[in-house]
Amino acid sequence: MSNLTMHAHLANTYQNHAYTHNYIFTFSYRGVVYAVTMFDVDTAELMNITKIDKASRGAGYSLRFRPTNAIKQYLVAMGADTLCSVEYFNSLVKSHKYNKGETAEMLVTEQLFGQKWEKDSVPFTMAGDIEDNGIAFQHKHEGATFCNEKTLRNLC
Repeated sequence: MSNLTMHAHLANTYQNHAYTHNYIFTFSYRGVVYAVTMFDVDTAELMNITKIDKASRGAGYSLRFRPTNAIKQYLVAMGADTLCSVEYFNSLVKSHKYNKGETAEMLVTEQLFGQKWEKDSVPFTMAGDIEDNGIAFQHKHEGATFCNEKTLRNLC
């Protein structure tokens, strides 16, 4: 299977099983951490902001949120919210037990939605990461894995 075919297969299969197609993407660009909200993301849009990588531990390929600088620039121009400086973000990551994705999700939940954040591990097939006014959102921080081949095979 070619890389393009694998990319399309992973994105499409993920979309078929995902609880929600509403996303909040967080990323750093020019020293600032941004969050952008996207509603009803389709497979083609998902492919534009993701790449495929080799997954770890024999899980095949993985689908990751890896926007190019051009995509980041576009997302910022589209109306991304500023969360904080990269310097402040990195200091938060270092000062507590959460990784970058969890830290970004915490900032989005607390700063943008005014809610108390709690870490959970609910699968992407059962709920979103953040809910606001009855709308579920999946959150992905730059470099995050959406899914891998092994996980998707187990769903089918």
